[in-house]
Amino acid sequence: MISRVHRRWLLILVAALSLPVLGRADSFPGGFIEKADTKVVRPRLTASQIASFVPSNRGKFRFPPPYNTEAIRITTAADCGGKDCVAHVGYSYWMNINNHVGSDTMLIFLGLDRRYGGTGPTLFSYNKLTDEVKNLGPLFDGGSRLSWRGGLDWYFSARQPTKLYVNDEDARLYRYDVRTKSLETVFDAAPRFGRDKDITQPHSSNDDRVHSATLRCKRSGCTDGTHTAVGDEDMLGCLVYNEGKHEFSNYPRKQKFDECQIDASGRWLIILEKVQAAEPDSIDNVIIDLETGKQRTILSNQNKVSGAAHGAISHLDLGYGYMIGADNSYRLGNAKVLYKFAEDPLQGKLVYYNGDWNAPAPNHISNRNSGSDVPPEQQYACGSGASKNNGPRANEIVCFTLNGSLDVLVVAPVMTDLNVSSRCDDYCLQPKGNLDVTGRYFIWTTNTGGQRLDAFMVKVPGQLLSSHRASR
Repeated sequence: MISRVHRRWLLILVAALSLPVLGRADSFPGGFIEKADTKVVRPRLTASQIASFVPSNRGKFRFPPPYNTEAIRITTAADCGGKDCVAHVGYSYWMNINNHVGSDTMLIFLGLDRRYGGTGPTLFSYNKLTDEVKNLGPLFDGGSRLSWRGGLDWYFSARQPTKLYVNDEDARLYRYDVRTKSLETVFDAAPRFGRDKDITQPHSSNDDRVHSATLRCKRSGCTDGTHTAVGDEDMLGCLVYNEGKHEFSNYPRKQKFDECQIDASGRWLIILEKVQAAEPDSIDNVIIDLETGKQRTILSNQNKVSGAAHGAISHLDLGYGYMIGADNSYRLGNAKVLYKFAEDPLQGKLVYYNGDWNAPAPNHISNRNSGSDVPPEQQYACGSGASKNNGPRANEIVCFTLNGSLDVLVVAPVMTDLNVSSRCDDYCLQPKGNLDVTGRYFIWTTNTGGQRLDAFMVKVPGQLLSSHRASR
């Protein structure tokens, strides 16, 4: 028999679990809401201003007004022997933070390039109660080939807290336990597709059952029967591996191929490639339902071809049955659009823009906090970017709701100066950060106005998007 006290706590728990994703996170300080069409351009911080509040050691600090958010410095010069060894965070959809739900400690993986004084792929811990950061050491010993990898397309499992997905410039995808340091093969594409092939750009569903990757030629002249490579690392198309069924699916390239990605549910595959011959520089979206095999295409100039409101998107991320990305054919500058795959025909909904074509903001979108239990309209995505042309939110970390309200949460400045000369080019310097599974932490790399990259993490006050939405 359930006691009155236990019944009360049970009711509280049920009520908490029924809250939309936007309202589940604990409150973090700082941040502010503005509308997408706001034209305010906040000045970029100078190197001396950044040095006045960013500590030289690991740990917590607070961004100055108007941001007032709390952030964590993860790496320091000591991690590189005083050199510039921190590799940029790979991309907005490859998680550098583990699933830390229910734990006081978060695990963070970063690449510290051995060629520049680092220890290779390295594990860090962060205590969410004390804000203490520790360098736990390299993931691989110095004799391993993997110790020389930058880890730019490695990522933590969304479900298993200690499992990291790893590839080694061959045809295999591995799952690596960062605690026990044991390596298991998820799949090996070579027996099916040939020893002259390898994979790149892997992705996995949130339940670790379905995986996608770009299939690539290792040498000029290799072929998959429909395309013959003209050079090293020539992309042949997309493969999907169903781990439960031990089955491969293959989607050969049509014309110019960019990449492919599986959604969080493992049902939907999105391929970015050129479909229409009349648009030589276009990248279109091919959406495949892996359960039925049905394919649909969104053209980059869909609005011109059929009069649709939106066209194909790029710099995107996928949630459960939907994608968010940049629609560069839309009339408003830097528009971000949501497509839900269950819709037929696919409509597209505007969820963000900044109106300034000269200042992309944000440049990359992360929705690693996608939830399966609520619709996308009750969720948010975050992104970051850096630009030499300052514009509305052009050099800031921002989040926005996916319900079309065009409410924007301004979180923090990226502290990146693209004009500083270093071993990084502009792409390397771009703060292509990613969210954790809770949507409460955003990690990125920045040069803080100087000549070396370091990794930082900011606490996202996502509750502001929830309360602002509720008060409308």
